[in-house]
Amino acid sequence: MKLTKRSSKSPHQRVTVGYIRISTLDQDLEKNRADILAFANRKRLGNVDWVEETVSGTKDWRQREIGNVVNRLGEGDVIITPEFSRLARSTIQILEIVKKCTEKGIEVHVVKGDWSNDGELSSEVLLLAFSMVAQIERSLISLRTKEGLRAAREKGRQIGRPRGPGKSKLDPYRPEIEALLKNGSKQSYIARRYGTSPGNLINWLQKNQIDTTPHYPSAVST
Repeated sequence: MKLTKRSSKSPHQRVTVGYIRISTLDQDLEKNRADILAFANRKRLGNVDWVEETVSGTKDWRQREIGNVVNRLGEGDVIITPEFSRLARSTIQILEIVKKCTEKGIEVHVVKGDWSNDGELSSEVLLLAFSMVAQIERSLISLRTKEGLRAAREKGRQIGRPRGPGKSKLDPYRPEIEALLKNGSKQSYIARRYGTSPGNLINWLQKNQIDTTPHYPSAVST
C-alpha cells in the first residue's frame, strides 16, 4: 500500500497502518492480519491500512517499507505490528524505529505483549532495556569486527585498500604517454588527448613514478 502525504491544510484524520514483515513466503500472514484487526478493534484504533513486505529483518529499516511508513505518517497516526521481531531482527533497528516514531508523535502498538510507546512506566522500562541491549549489540559488533580483522592479519591477508596505484583509464596508454613526455609534449595536451584533467594526469604520473623529463626536442606542443 502506498501512503499519501497528508495536506497540512486539511483536518487531521488518523491513519492506522497494520505493518507485517515476513522473511519467507510460508509465514502465516492471515493469522498476523487477524491478530492486528482484533487488536485495532479492541483499542478502537480505526480502519487498518495494510503494509506488508517480504524482506530480511536485517536489512536497514530505512531501505524497507517500514521506513517509508515512518516517513509518511505524522502525529497521532498509528502503526500496529504483530510482534517486535516483525519490525526488525536487530535490537538496534527496533529501537531506532520506535524512537523515530516517538519523536514524530506516531503511536506504535505491538500486539504480542500489548506494548505501546504511550509513556507509561512499563513502556519506558522496556525502551530502557532495549537501549541497554542495543548498546551491548553495538559493542559485540565492534568486537567481532576487530577480532575478524586481527585474525585476517594473522593469516597474512591484506586489510583495506591495496597499496600502490589503483586502476586508471590511463593505464592502457602508458607507453604512448611516456613516449609523448619523452618527445616533450605538454601535460595539458596529453590530458586533453586522453580525456582527463591535468590534475588527474599529474596524480597518475606521480603514483606510477613516471619520468616526465623530455628526452628529445618537442615534437608535439599543441
